[in-house]
Amino acid sequence: MGLKAPMLLLIALTALILGGCGESIDANEPQGFIQTKGSDTMVNAVQMVAEEFMKEYPHVFVAVTGGGSGVGIASLINKTCDVATASREIKPKEVEMALNRGVNPKEFVVAHDGVAVIVNKSNPVDELTIEDLHKIFTGKATNWKEFGGKDLHIVTLSREVSSGTHMYFKEEVIQLGKKDSKEEFSKETLLLTSSQAIVEEVTGNEAAIGYLGMGYLSDRTKALRIGRGRGFHAPVVEDVLKKTYPLSRPLFMFTNGEPQGISKLLIDYTLSPMGQRQFKEAGFVPIGASVAQQQQ
Repeated sequence: MGLKAPMLLLIALTALILGGCGESIDANEPQGFIQTKGSDTMVNAVQMVAEEFMKEYPHVFVAVTGGGSGVGIASLINKTCDVATASREIKPKEVEMALNRGVNPKEFVVAHDGVAVIVNKSNPVDELTIEDLHKIFTGKATNWKEFGGKDLHIVTLSREVSSGTHMYFKEEVIQLGKKDSKEEFSKETLLLTSSQAIVEEVTGNEAAIGYLGMGYLSDRTKALRIGRGRGFHAPVVEDVLKKTYPLSRPLFMFTNGEPQGISKLLIDYTLSPMGQRQFKEAGFVPIGASVAQQQQ
């Protein structure tokens, strides 16, 4: 952690110095530094948006860091970032903390996501219900043969507790959407620091199962079809848009009050067709588009 702040400062200063070389900057041209922090699920998409944004506004530098949705929201509350990114809603207690510190969180839905459940490509299991996932991740079911798979002890993988995806999965799968539930992940569940770490572990472990945002799906792993009620659905654009995929959710950005200045420019750009294109290219579902538009 000690190296990150100096490195970011060095990058920012370099950008400003380079921007100052050559022709002078128009005083009316947007310039400055924006710090975004938060969701690891969103970090690649936000980085892509930031890169295109900086082409449009070459004298504005955007630093994009992850750490988890909880870290982003805490940074907004502590006034150490300009824009927080999160793959979950802000909690009432976080809103209360923010207001006590003079911060008024303003929410923007910037894309949609399907939380995918992935297994090793050699695993014969193709679909599970939400109840099946509940049994697996709480340790009530421990062998793949219980679900038509091989005689292997199930290895469950999760993001760490600061992750918004962890919180979402806990509420929807571990606690089955019950507000009064106290159930937790099994003690054997391995907590990994990033979605990419879950991909790597599942790729190399035939018995593993994990979850992540659909932007991290690849042909290295297999995404399961998930069922709740009637039918099973995959984490694909059409089913996320129609919300027939059971683990569909919005993705957020937060600012302190109505965004102003260059922060407003970034939010507006993120919600623009160009910004939404970056989310689509990162594997997520842009807002405000029909299924037909998404498939073009």
